Amino acid sequence: MMSTNANQPRKKNLWADSGKWILGIIAVALVTFGLTALLITIMERQTEAQAPFTKVVELDETTVDPEVWGQNFPVQYEDYLKTEEMGPTKWGGSHPVDPPEGDPRTEQISSSRLEEDPRLVTMWKGYAFSKDYRHARGHAYMLEDQRQTLRVRDFDQPGTCLNCHASTVALMDELGDGDRDAGFAEMNLMPYDEVTQMVDHPVSCLDCHDPQTMELRITRPAFERGIAALKASEGIENYDVNKDATAQDMRTYTCAQCHVEYYFESDTKELIFPWAKGIDLDDIYEYYAEDGHIDWTHEITGAEMLKAQHPEFDLWSNGIHAASGVSCADCHMPYKREGAQKVSDHHLQSPLFDANASCGTCHNESAEEMTNRVETIQDRYLHSRNQAFDALVALINDIAEYKEAGNVDQARLDEAYEFQKKASFYIDYVYSENSNGFHAPAYIHRILGDALDAARKGQIVLTGVPAADLEASETTLQYEEMMAGENR
Repeated sequence: MMSTNANQPRKKNLWADSGKWILGIIAVALVTFGLTALLITIMERQTEAQAPFTKVVELDETTVDPEVWGQNFPVQYEDYLKTEEMGPTKWGGSHPVDPPEGDPRTEQISSSRLEEDPRLVTMWKGYAFSKDYRHARGHAYMLEDQRQTLRVRDFDQPGTCLNCHASTVALMDELGDGDRDAGFAEMNLMPYDEVTQMVDHPVSCLDCHDPQTMELRITRPAFERGIAALKASEGIENYDVNKDATAQDMRTYTCAQCHVEYYFESDTKELIFPWAKGIDLDDIYEYYAEDGHIDWTHEITGAEMLKAQHPEFDLWSNGIHAASGVSCADCHMPYKREGAQKVSDHHLQSPLFDANASCGTCHNESAEEMTNRVETIQDRYLHSRNQAFDALVALINDIAEYKEAGNVDQARLDEAYEFQKKASFYIDYVYSENSNGFHAPAYIHRILGDALDAARKGQIVLTGVPAADLEASETTLQYEEMMAGENR
């Protein structure tokens, strides 16, 4: 009896030891399985990273259709298709409405800015923009909407207009027999109605990417020449953007091929960026004054006028994000993770639709806080713009009344004309830019202050005060000279 009882603890210990061994084996097996799965995943991700895309089709300088590129780059293509979506922000974006009577488009389009703010019609009276000007839709619609705007349907336009609304790389190469610059010149001279039939797609993959290496590149001769002129004004001679620009530069420059201030040369219709004196608005205005370029004669007043375009790059260049090295793509095409790949989001939309992705890379605040910051900047901008705009409309009305009254002093009227041209161009410059004051807030408020000043001075000279008497005071000039010296 004593012997049987003595063996019981030993049996229990054996069972306990066996259980520990079994648990240990299971634990080792689980760890081994986990490590093996991890290693397999790492190897798969490394393979993905080494081969960031699968070549399904061959691409070359004639591959215009983005759907073909999408076979090799399905993620980017799916994002690009999202540019067909419409959505408003507080002060921008696309506001869907039904097309007006006579418009062949069947789906909803963007609302009219002219109906929103009739002062635009007064500012542009006699110019095509006073007939039709709408909020922009996504990139997918840029060619269709250009073809259907009354600015094209009711007015004769040159082929130059196609530069920023269609994929023109293959077209320019064809027109120039392989010489893209020559093809660019030929396209500019052709009537828009004719040359637009030679293209099928809006700006596409080919316009920004080398089809062999996928590297970003500049394909527009106008930007190549414009950025070289700008660099020369900064003391950098013989700048070749496709050789000298950094990868980060290119994440802005590819966008700046179109999102810029420009004009058409009167004889050749060449697309020119007015940056030879610099990219500050005062430099651009001085450039136009020396060049003698005008866009139209104002229908109400008779003044010779300048029309601003969409100078996103120009304004951004004078803001804090440019100074900090932040590119257009960092905010409008933020990076995202797809497996092991880091890809740019090709949805190309306002950062306000995903402030966390666009702003969160640099800012620690919440998406709500960043959105509120942007909208506060835009609210203040709109307040200043409205003040300047009201002053411009008042000047236009005063000039009209002055001419109707008779006994016109031509010298006095010419001075008022110059003030109208400056006030109009400066307001137009920030109105036509799509950030609603965000890209360079302090700089934009300076522009609007100058516009308001010009409009009020135009009213004053009509009363008989010479423009020379309205120059900046000696105190102002001395103060500005002192501040310029301290900032050097």
